[in-house]
Order: sequence, then structure tokens, then C-alpha cells
Amino acid sequence: MNFDRNTVIGFVLLAVLLFVYLFTSTRSSQELAAIEQKKQDSLARIVKISESTTAVKVDSLEKTVLLNDSLPGFKKMGVESLLVAENNLLKITFSNKGGQPRKVELKKYRSLDSIPVVLGGSDFDKISYPVNTVPAQGAAQISDLMFNAGNLVINADSSQTITFSAQGNNGETVTHSFTLRPDDYLVDWNVNLVGADKLLTQGAFNITWQSQPQQHESDVVYERQQTNICFSENGDFDYIMSKTEKKFEKPVQWVSVAQQFFNTTLIAKNNFTGGEIKFERQTSDTIKQIANVTTHLQAKLPLGTQSNFPMQLYFGPNDYKILKKLPVEGMDKIINLGRDMYAFVRPINKYIVMPVFDFFKGFINSFGLVIAFLTIFIRLATSPLVYSSYLSGAKMKALRPEIDKMKERLGGDQQAVGMEQMKLFREAGVNPLGGCIPALLQIPIFFALYSFFNSNIALRGESFLWSNNLASYDVILKFPISVWGLGSHLSLFTLTAAATSFLISLYNANMTPDQGNPALKYMPYIFPFILIFIFNRLPSALTWYYTVSNVITLILQWVIQNYIIDHDKIVAKLDANRKKPKTKSKWQERLEQMQESQKKIQDVKNKQAKK
Repeated sequence: MNFDRNTVIGFVLLAVLLFVYLFTSTRSSQELAAIEQKKQDSLARIVKISESTTAVKVDSLEKTVLLNDSLPGFKKMGVESLLVAENNLLKITFSNKGGQPRKVELKKYRSLDSIPVVLGGSDFDKISYPVNTVPAQGAAQISDLMFNAGNLVINADSSQTITFSAQGNNGETVTHSFTLRPDDYLVDWNVNLVGADKLLTQGAFNITWQSQPQQHESDVVYERQQTNICFSENGDFDYIMSKTEKKFEKPVQWVSVAQQFFNTTLIAKNNFTGGEIKFERQTSDTIKQIANVTTHLQAKLPLGTQSNFPMQLYFGPNDYKILKKLPVEGMDKIINLGRDMYAFVRPINKYIVMPVFDFFKGFINSFGLVIAFLTIFIRLATSPLVYSSYLSGAKMKALRPEIDKMKERLGGDQQAVGMEQMKLFREAGVNPLGGCIPALLQIPIFFALYSFFNSNIALRGESFLWSNNLASYDVILKFPISVWGLGSHLSLFTLTAAATSFLISLYNANMTPDQGNPALKYMPYIFPFILIFIFNRLPSALTWYYTVSNVITLILQWVIQNYIIDHDKIVAKLDANRKKPKTKSKWQERLEQMQESQKKIQDVKNKQAKK
């Protein structure tokens, strides 16, 4: 075992862990076709509230809604109307059909073609629950009921309250009340039922929430892979990514349809008692739909004549600071800063990477330069480990002439070479793992940054050099067809990351003894080639970081080897170590015994082969 072999071990472990991470983080499901029904031209009237910074509109759809005959208990209204309420962050279009939000625009974020990010808006998107309209005639879905045209009131604290009511012939009333506060992505929603004992069967309040998230990023395939369902069950955060179904056995506080950078979340202030989720990703590259998500949630309301069920709806970005400030426990964990077997990197992101990134962001306008300074900081913080690694390499270089002579003397007997090398390392006081352990200790940093750059909405749309979006891959070459492992493009930052990795491999090869094993000899050169396929669809922020980190590594190696480490002193120290009395550890004794046994067995086999 020598330094080059340990470097290979580090490369292989890094590759295996990276492949496992990407495999567990990216899977797709079956395709479901859905066609959004065209909206007919509308805009009948506009209500403008003066002396207010909030614009309020009421639109009337010139569309007759045919009510089902199973709804005779409620007043029939044949015209659907829309009511628009806004604050500084959201523009919400409410519909009196079902008395709920129809679509939500995020004012501060742009989607494809520079249009605002829209959450919801398709005919699939709706929230519903069954109510009994007429005794003995079964239940109807609330999303099929026509409420009144809606009423908007601006409160003293500048919040807005939007109210929809549907009244039955026997005094039953269903009221949906929404409160939109200034500068808030969270919307309060209260369901009030007058005659709840008649409207609900045994107090069962069963919500069905359908959500069909749409494409907002340039790579719909990658965005689908990053989309998952997050939830809080019995106070514990969890999520589903590869599974298509989840059944809740314990109380549920909230459920979120979380895309790469945006999410829609349904929150119960008093918890749901249970439910289930069906999650189906789209697979067609020709449509912009990300997935179809159907969530069934259950609650139990008192059997009195009037009942309330308070909820909240979050429409907004996956921004850690925003989600952390919400009065909803655990929603900050929607941001994937490290999960499952990689949960150990989450503290690295929270307490080191994020604060340092925000510090540099505070006075540097270019996010590319922020990433470069973050990289320099990380490399300085890990410099003691790097120095010990390079020192180990220098010792190995000092032993290289002796190892070459030993190999020449022993010929092709690899087992004997290995035993003699271990003996030489022990005599010289060289730790053969000295170059491997520091590299392994830096692996958590790499995975922390993978999670950080992949989920950092601040990088979205930020350009640097030839990349016009650091939150996605950069494109230097477009392919006419999809190439296996690469997709339809080639990323230049990916090429720079792979090229600098290759230069590091060349430098290390000149520093360490030659390998008789071809697999170990050529693995450091194969790994940079593999990186091209791993990195090509990853955010350019990550490949830019990797490039800068590699350049720093090359500079540090050259400076340390040529100006800091005194090779003559190392050789003198190695000679002095050989003269000192040596004590073998039990592990070394067992290793040598095992090697001796293997050598004897191999010698017997060689003698038998000659006969």
C-alpha cells in the first residue's frame, strides 16, 4: 500500500458516495397525461379600492357552469366570477367555484420566458371536501358548488379578508374566509360550517387536495427529479421522492408539494388525523407538467350546529430564511441541506457554509465571486489537513527511488512487493494512509456544498462568465440528439472541473511510486472522465466551485512542494527513523502474519504450476 493507492481509495469512495447520493436523490415515475381546459375570454368589471396600495379586481367569467342535479340543496348560481387580491409578494386569483384560490403569481420571481412564476391554475388544481346537500341524496364535492361572488375587506392592519359563502335552502351555510397579510407568503384559510351536523356525516371533514406543479426551470427533467412531497407527521419531518404513495398513520400538521425552488403547502392549525398521498411524476419531455399529486387528509369536527376548521396555505419560494421565520414548525426542512444518510452535512451547511456565503454576499455583487471566496475560505479552513496530505506525499516521493529498486529486485511478485513496502514504510515512519484520510475528511464538505448549491434559490437566474443561471447547468454545446449520460448539451464548467481534476491526477502520478496494478494505475485518470457524466446536469455553481477548488489545490501543491517542504530534511528524518528501535502493533503483527501465510500459499501454488 502506498500513497497513490490511498489516493485511489479516496477517489473511489468519493465516486461511490456521489453515485449513491445522486441515485437516492433523483428518480422518476410514470407519466400521466393532463390537458388544461382553455379559459374563455372574460373581464366584465373592475373594482378599484382607493387610498390603498393594494389593487383589488373582480372579474366575471362569461361562462355558464352547468350544476349537477345532485346539488339541489344549495342555491344555484350559473356564472363563475374571479376575485383578485394582491400584496407586495403575491397576486392571488380566487374563484367563487369552490370558493378557493384558482392560481397564485409570485411577483418577485420569473419562470420560463420571463413570465411570473404561477402556482396552480390548471383544472387539476383544486381543494375539495364532501358536504351533504340534501338528506338521503348523498354528498357533493365543495369544489363543484358555486359560492357567492366573494367579498373583500381591507382591515385596519392592512391585511385583506376575502370571504365566499354558499347557502342551502334549509339554513346550511358554508363559508370560506381567507386572510392575506402584507409582505407574507402565508394565507390564512378558515372553513366555517353552519349546520355542520347536517353537512358532514358523523363530523367527518375529509379534504382532497390536487396539485399539478408546472415547469419553472430550464431543465424539466432535473426539476422533476428535485421535486418531492414533504410533510410533518406527528411533529417529525419526512418526505417522499421515489415512492408514489404514502399513508399517514399519525396526526399530520402540514403537507407540501415542493419543487426545486418553490412550494405549495397546506397547513392545519389543529392537525389532520390521517390521510394518504399519491405522487406521480411526469416523464414526457414534451410537456411542462412536473407531477400530479393527490392528497387525502382527514379531520374530525364537533357534531354541533356550527364548526370551524382553521388552515393555512403557503405559496412561495424555497428560501431557508423565509421558511424558518414561519410560525409553522419544520417547514425550513423543505430546503434540502442534507437528508437521510447525508443528514450529517446539514449542520455544516447551516452553521458554516450558509453564514460564510451570506457574509460574502453582503458586499460582493457577483455570485460567481462569492462562490470563489467561499471556496478559498473552505480551503483555508481545511489547510491543516491538506498540508498533512502533501507532507505524506513528499515522504512517499523521497522513498520512491528505494521502492523502484525493490520492485526491480523482486520482479513481478506483487505480494512480496507489498510486504516489503509495508516494512519500508514502518522503518521510515511513514503512514501510508496519510494522504487518504485527509481526502476522506473533505468528502462531507463536498456533499454539503452539493446540497447547498442545488437548493439555494439566491443563485437562481444569476449569471457569471458564460453561465446565465448558476442554479442550473451552463451550455457550451447543444447536441441535435440526446446523448447517453450527457443529455442534449455539454457544460463548459463541467469540462473545466474535469480538466483540473485530470491535472491533479497527473501531478500526483509524478509524486508517487509507479503501480504494478493497471486498475490502480489508471483509475486516477478515469475518474476525471467519469466526472463529465456526473457533473454535466448539475448546477454550474457547483462545477464552478469544483473548478476553483481544483485550481487552489494545484497552486497549493506546487507551492508546498517547492517552497515549504524541504525534501533533504525529509530524507534525513526518514534515515533517522530507521535507526530508532521499532515496536510493532498487534494490527501490524497480524497483517504481517496474514501476508506471510498468503505468500507461502502462493509459493506452493507456483511450485505446483511448474510441475
